[in-house]
Amino acid sequence: NPCATSPEVEKYLQPFQLSPETLQEVSARLRKDLLRGLGKHSHHKAPVKMLPTFVRATPDGTEKGDFLALDLGGTNFRVLHVRVEEEAQKVQICAIPQEMMLGTGEQLFDHIATCLGDFLESHNLKGQTLPLGFTFSFPCEQLEIDKSILIRWTKGFNCSGVEGKDVVQLLKEAIHRRGDYHIGSVAMVNDTVGTMMSCGYKDQSCEIGMIIGTGTNACYMEEIKNVKRIEGKDGRMCINTEWGGFGDDGCLDDILTEFDVEVDKTSINPGVHIFEKMISGMYLGEIVRLVLVKMTKDKLLFKGQISEALGTPGRFETKFISEIEDGLENAKKILTELGLDWDLVDASVVRLVCDTISSRSAYLCAAALATLVNRIRNNRKLGHLKTTVGVDGTVYRKHPTFSSKLQKAVRLLAPQCDITFLVSEDGSGTGAAMVTAVAQRLAHQSRLLEESDGEDNEEEEEEEEEGQ
Repeated sequence: NPCATSPEVEKYLQPFQLSPETLQEVSARLRKDLLRGLGKHSHHKAPVKMLPTFVRATPDGTEKGDFLALDLGGTNFRVLHVRVEEEAQKVQICAIPQEMMLGTGEQLFDHIATCLGDFLESHNLKGQTLPLGFTFSFPCEQLEIDKSILIRWTKGFNCSGVEGKDVVQLLKEAIHRRGDYHIGSVAMVNDTVGTMMSCGYKDQSCEIGMIIGTGTNACYMEEIKNVKRIEGKDGRMCINTEWGGFGDDGCLDDILTEFDVEVDKTSINPGVHIFEKMISGMYLGEIVRLVLVKMTKDKLLFKGQISEALGTPGRFETKFISEIEDGLENAKKILTELGLDWDLVDASVVRLVCDTISSRSAYLCAAALATLVNRIRNNRKLGHLKTTVGVDGTVYRKHPTFSSKLQKAVRLLAPQCDITFLVSEDGSGTGAAMVTAVAQRLAHQSRLLEESDGEDNEEEEEEEEEGQ
C-alpha cells in the first residue's frame, strides 16, 4: 500500500495544486472580467455580472432606531425586529411548505405578509410604521434601492407570476390586501451586501462583503464614475460582483481538473457558475468523493473496494472535509460510517485529499479577493490600502484552516493591502437594517441639501428683485 506522499498519490493531487504564478494569473483574469461587467455595452455578455445595488455608502456609526427585516433565501424565512444601537433583536422563523414553493406568487407573498403580521402582533409593533430591509437571495436585477426584478427562481422555488416582476411591489400589494398594518420604506438587500453592512456598523473601514458557504459571492464599494450603466459621476456604490459566474466563458478551463468537469456535468446547471463549483460547500464534498473513487478503482485505497456509500453521488458531505482535517480519529469514524475497509495509510491519504481540495478553494478565493482589494487601492490611487472584509458562510466559519490559508494567500497576492477579516454576525438581520438605515440617512441629507439650495435660490431671487 502506498505511503501518503507517494508519487502515485501525488499524481492525483497535482492538478489541484496551484502555484502563486497561476493564482496571480487567475486574479488578473478576474480583473478583466470586472471591467467587462462594469461596461455599458459589455455587461450583457459578461460572465461576472457586477450588479449595481444602489447602496451608496457604508454605515458611519450614527445609525439608530427600530427596523424590520425579512430574509427569504430558502425553505424557511425569517422575520426580525432590530434595534440598531442596542444590538437587540427579536426573530421569528416561518416555514414555507413545499407546495407553496411551487404555487402562485400571490400565495407566497400572502403567506409572507401573514407571518409578518403575526410577528408584529405578537411583539406589539402593529401600531408603528417601521422601515424594512428585505434580503431576497435569488437572482434579481435591481433598478433602485426599493425596486428589484426577479430574473429567475432557484433553490427549488418556482412560483408563478413572479419572474420579471418587482418583488417589493408584490410584497407591498400583499400587505395592502391584508390592510391591518403598514410598513415604512423598503430596501432590497443582497446577502453579501448585508454581510458587508453588518460588519460595517462595527468597523467603518469595512468595504467588502464575502460569502463562502453553500455558494460563493462578494461585493465591494466601487466609484460610481466606473459603473457605466448608472448616471452620475460622484460618490460610490456597492457592486454585487456575482463572482460565482467567473469562468462561465471558459476562461478557467486550463485549471479545471477532470473531477471539476464531472461535477459540472452532473450538476443541475451545467456550464454555469464554474468558479463557484471549485470553491463552495455545495460541491467540495463531491469533488473529494470523485477523487477517492478514482483512487480506489486504481487500487490505491481501501484494497480497491468501493463501498455503496462512496459510490453514491452526494454521500460524501462537505462537512466531512472539515471533520476529517480536524483529526485522524474523525477520519477513521467517517470512513467506517461510509462502509469502507480502511487502514491507517488510507486514513492519512484521505486527509491529504481533503486538505488539497479545501486548500485550492481557499487559494482561489484569495485570488479573487486580491482582485477586489487591488481594485479599490488603484481606484483611490493609494500606495497602501487598509481595509476590512466582512465574511460569512459555513466553509469559512467551520473549516479548521480555511480562513488562515485564505488570509495568508491574500497577503501574498495583494502585498500593498493591509486587510482585516471580520466574521459577520447577522448579515440578513442587522445588515439589512443597516442598508435601510443608511438609505434613510442619505435621503434625509439630500432633502436637507435641496431645502438649503431652495433657500439660497430664493435669496438670490430676492436680491435680484431688490437690485432692479
